Amino acid sequence: MSLTTPLQPPAQLTIDITGMTCAACAARIERAVGKLDGVEEVHVNLALNRASVTMDPQRTDGGQVIDRIERLGFGAVPKQEGHREGAAEEEVRTNRRAFLAGAAALLPFLWAMAPHHAWSAQFWVPPLLLNPWFQLALATPVQFVLGGPFYFRAWKALRAGGASMDVLIVLGSTSAYLYSHYRLLHAGGMPMPHAGGGHAYYFFDTSVMILTIVWLGKWLEAAAKRRTSDSIAALRKLQPAEVTVLAGGRQMTRRAGEIQAGETILVRPGEKVPLDGKVLMGSSEVDESPVTGESLPVEKGPGAGVLAGTLNGSGALTVQVTKPEHTSTVARMVRMVEEAQESRAPIQRLADRVSGVFVPLIVLTALLTFGWWYVWGEAGHAAGALEKAIAVLLIACPCALGLATPVSVLVGSGRAAQKGILFKEGRMLEELQGTGVLLLDKTGTLTAGRPRMSGLYPAPGVTQPVLLRVMAAAGQASEHPLSRAVVREAQRRSLTLPKAAAFEAVPGSGVRAEVDGHTVLLGSRRWLESLGVALPAGDAQEALWLGEGRQLLYAASGGRWLGLAALSDPLRPGARSAVRQLQAAGVDVILVTGDHEEAARRTAGQAGISRWYAGMRPEQKLELVRRLQREGHRVAVAGDGINDAPALAAADAGLAVGGGTDAALAAAGVQLHRGDLGAVAEAYRMSRRTMRVIYQNLLLSLGYNVLAVPLAVSGQLAPWMACTAMALSSVTVVGNALRLQRA
Repeated sequence: MSLTTPLQPPAQLTIDITGMTCAACAARIERAVGKLDGVEEVHVNLALNRASVTMDPQRTDGGQVIDRIERLGFGAVPKQEGHREGAAEEEVRTNRRAFLAGAAALLPFLWAMAPHHAWSAQFWVPPLLLNPWFQLALATPVQFVLGGPFYFRAWKALRAGGASMDVLIVLGSTSAYLYSHYRLLHAGGMPMPHAGGGHAYYFFDTSVMILTIVWLGKWLEAAAKRRTSDSIAALRKLQPAEVTVLAGGRQMTRRAGEIQAGETILVRPGEKVPLDGKVLMGSSEVDESPVTGESLPVEKGPGAGVLAGTLNGSGALTVQVTKPEHTSTVARMVRMVEEAQESRAPIQRLADRVSGVFVPLIVLTALLTFGWWYVWGEAGHAAGALEKAIAVLLIACPCALGLATPVSVLVGSGRAAQKGILFKEGRMLEELQGTGVLLLDKTGTLTAGRPRMSGLYPAPGVTQPVLLRVMAAAGQASEHPLSRAVVREAQRRSLTLPKAAAFEAVPGSGVRAEVDGHTVLLGSRRWLESLGVALPAGDAQEALWLGEGRQLLYAASGGRWLGLAALSDPLRPGARSAVRQLQAAGVDVILVTGDHEEAARRTAGQAGISRWYAGMRPEQKLELVRRLQREGHRVAVAGDGINDAPALAAADAGLAVGGGTDAALAAAGVQLHRGDLGAVAEAYRMSRRTMRVIYQNLLLSLGYNVLAVPLAVSGQLAPWMACTAMALSSVTVVGNALRLQRA
């Protein structure tokens, strides 16, 4: 007999990182952590300053991962709630202080440069500012105090076998500083010539300007990146910290995190709903727009569900909590948005590949530039050649390239969440916009999902109350909208329902349950017939209802047909408009339903859909998705039920509409809190806008380098101009991504 250790599932670890400055830093961490035994996958998000690691817990642990990151020269701590917002604010303050210190040292240099330009030559300059020893005294603390973090990180990067933005900054600023230091000692400390000489001998001002501008760029970038996390902070603020609890006839205030499912809370007029729950008493209009994006208030009364983060109207509500704080709608939204932002979009691979070789290539280009200008361009003029090489080093840092994709995903997914659209992964933003075919479920997706019973037709010898009682008893445990409609009708007629046992839902077909000792079947005609139930053929009432496009539910007990029910499910408001928007965007919309042909035809006609498939079981929906994919189509599926789950999982992009069942939520890559079809059109729009911004950012960052490097090589850019352009390129990319907040 042998004993084996059971396999453990991979562990997920999220780490907040400090000290990253560019895409090369992120790539270096990924390479180093990826080499650890047991690490299966690692992704570092530069925009979030966060790493996501998938690892085998039997072969490595979080401590080893964090230790490896810290040995590279970065700070690393396990992800903490609210840490990201606090770290972002601290980063802004640190960078601002460093810039202001550098600016104070830079002002005397700018004053000393006045005689170098015709338009400012008339300004008086104190002789002290022109003294190179004074300039050395000013530049030295800037170089080694403000520049200290860059030296530290550059050394760590080189020791780890990589290169980063810090290496370029250190090479550029140190070259200017050391060359000036050498010239000062070599020339015996003579005052700096400036009459037509410009910067011929000394570059102290250049080194100070480089570091000051870099800190300015980092300050602006950190401030812009802080704004990108506003969506997460706004989502967290939706959930009140304190709750009014009703217990023992008394009201008491407790923290939301202490409340468990089953407790009763009071939501006063004008208050936010603190936790997910079900209304026990009271009625009010609730504004669900913060969670679902739906602009119109929703009437809530006894039995209605309420979501955490929504705003109560003018009535008081007594609510029974159904989910504790950590599993509430708001908590789930925050987790999904963070997971989407932490994951890697496929297009990010392009930026990663380019960034991986960019820094070494630029260092080589700078050396060649120096050599060409020193030997041929300005033969023997080391200062001029050095100036041009420094410009090359500074202009080409791939910071903007590394930020182009993650910051766009960060802002796009956050803005989508504010509209009630949750992307599970960053890649779903890319996948959805590329789909050209959309398969729409009917019940609960295209239609309102709250059908009402419009007719009962019992078999001979069976009364309507008996038929309805048996159908409702069998369907009372079902989540399907048709079963719920039958139960609601039985409750409206005040029928007493017997308990059902051995309940079983057969997706796409119906339900089976034991009622009063008999096996009751409730579902489609085809399913009952497949189980051997004899149903009448050519019945006039059945034909009439089918011709009107109504949905029919058939019931049998003990193998004998009991009758059927007709149900009507109207089209969702705005469904036709949403279909038109999707079609105008080039999406081929197809209706796919388990209902009969006539119901599918009538619903498709009302919605403006020209193609439909009727009588589709879950496996047939799945096969349709795969067939369309084999034909070369990229397919999206929108649905809300258990029977949609296989197709949602197989599609290139799956959208769970209106929350959906647990199975649909698990299978879909996009969750839509709003139940109307307009949310599907909005998801497409957000996906396409985000991808458009990503492409713009990649073009901006790559195009900037393609244009700027030749200018620097040819001597058209001074080092301070190159440094400014490098800093502003990152700010431009982040600023462009922030436009998505207004989408």
